[in-house]
Amino acid sequence: MPLILARRLAQAAGILLGVALVTFLLLHYLPADPAALVAGRSANAQMIANVRHQLGLDLPLPLQFWRYLTGLAQGNLGRSYIQRSEVAALIVARIPATLVLMAAGILVEVALGLVFGILAAVQRNSFADRLVMTLAFVGVSSPQFVVALLLLYVFAATLGWFPMSGFGTLRHVVLPALTLGLLGAGWYARMVRSAMIDVLNQDYVRTARAKGLSWRRVVLRHALPNAALPIVAMIGIDVGQFMGGVVVVEAVYGWPGIGQLAWQAIQQADVPIIMGVTLVSSLFIVMGNLLADAAAPILDPRIRGR
Repeated sequence: MPLILARRLAQAAGILLGVALVTFLLLHYLPADPAALVAGRSANAQMIANVRHQLGLDLPLPLQFWRYLTGLAQGNLGRSYIQRSEVAALIVARIPATLVLMAAGILVEVALGLVFGILAAVQRNSFADRLVMTLAFVGVSSPQFVVALLLLYVFAATLGWFPMSGFGTLRHVVLPALTLGLLGAGWYARMVRSAMIDVLNQDYVRTARAKGLSWRRVVLRHALPNAALPIVAMIGIDVGQFMGGVVVVEAVYGWPGIGQLAWQAIQQADVPIIMGVTLVSSLFIVMGNLLADAAAPILDPRIRGR
């Protein structure tokens, strides 16, 4: 086990290094000039050159990347060009809002996906099954901004049940969580249905039914735990994606999370913030997958011997 953990950690470090390198190169070749943006519209060529020198953007590209890596090794994500603040502090200030949105969104999508996925699997090829799969397809195909604006119009503007935007209370989180949950639930419902159908065809399920166990007990106590592995893996991926920020949802609802910070940085070509958010997102994706791998043997003891 320690050897496997060490190998996974080494792979995670390699992934993060690769993400940092690719992101750094892509941002270097952006058409926008960060030095010109920092200097302002009225700056002349000499002023822009001075700003570029102060930011270290006139150094050779390998040296710039090496300086960035040495800063990362010390926990330094750099300093924002536009906001003139430490990137780590800016990201940390946004993490509470992002954590709330992540937890609420995952809770809604997993709950809806489990309920409708189990319903479709138990009533396979019935009208209910076809209806669930149709709704799941519509859900995963719907643009986020359309769902967000529709929920805002109906439940905030028309009915007045929830605020239009903001952060801080339970009422503020309901609509953003529903937006994410309704879209993500489609993926979970399809995955749960597929996994449950495979498990329900196993011999031990038929044996449990032959022994007189109720169908509900067979599904919830015997079939569902064995069908949960792909669900756990998908939750691990969602953790990273949500920690990276759901830009569209945060923009529509005025949610002060990491995604909104990244969107503002992209508009201003604020490279250190873009790099910082990308690395934090990658870190949480890696951590989410590691946690999912760690949870798999607990859910399925057969994996422990592999």
